[in-house]
Amino acid sequence: MNEWEWNLLEDKARLDHVEVEGVTIRPGDRVRLNPKDGGDILDLALRGQIATVESIEEDYENAQHICVVLDDDPGRDLGMMRQPGHRFFFTPTEVERLDGETAASAKHSKGTKPTVLVAGIGNIFLGDDGFGVEVVRRLAARSLPEAVRVVDFGIRGFDLAYALQDGYETTILVDAYSRGQKPGTVSLVEPDLDNLDAGACEFVQPHAMNPMNVLRLAKSMNGPTKRILLVGCEPENLGGEEGQMGLSKSCEAALDVAADKIEAVVNQILTKQG
Repeated sequence: MNEWEWNLLEDKARLDHVEVEGVTIRPGDRVRLNPKDGGDILDLALRGQIATVESIEEDYENAQHICVVLDDDPGRDLGMMRQPGHRFFFTPTEVERLDGETAASAKHSKGTKPTVLVAGIGNIFLGDDGFGVEVVRRLAARSLPEAVRVVDFGIRGFDLAYALQDGYETTILVDAYSRGQKPGTVSLVEPDLDNLDAGACEFVQPHAMNPMNVLRLAKSMNGPTKRILLVGCEPENLGGEEGQMGLSKSCEAALDVAADKIEAVVNQILTKQG
């Protein structure tokens, strides 16, 4: 189904997840497209493409449709802004959720809505800027409560902005940021959401995903953006002009420190919620 056909339907309802053969798919998840035989030529041309779920919607006949934006679309940000021509609709059985960054969402049983989002941010090709990505990879391998969702957003700012609209009580951003401390120092900061333009802390910005700009965008959407925390690490090496794979020794040593701090903060949050 294309965008124009979908807009002709009435009484669309947005869903926070859909179950496909026991696997939970949510907005923000990355999926592989497997359109069924007999579809139109455009759907078939998209077979095997990797995409991000922008929304999950249900029409007036209770049929569920997964709206996706292609990773390889040069105008993918327009799709995240819900512009026609950059979004595509598939049935739940025509998409396959990818493992890795969204593997943690499989922990959530049907009807259980996560209340805490842990969002890894960074570019793995720019040295210590990949700190947040590496931390959430470690967290995804841990046994966290079902109320916690761990996602590697990398440099996908629009994806994170939309995820912040999903009603999480607390979002924990994990990133590299500079406060003039010793490299490898892990800190916990709570940005002032009422004073974002002032810049509560100086985030590192080489990865083209400035978290403060993402928070401003999310706030402008008038969505239920609630408490935001940042667990960050003082970087030592951001790769220079040519870039660099891998973290410095100081940031590498801080990975478990950050993961442990996040787990402790999550437990405190859930204890208060309970």
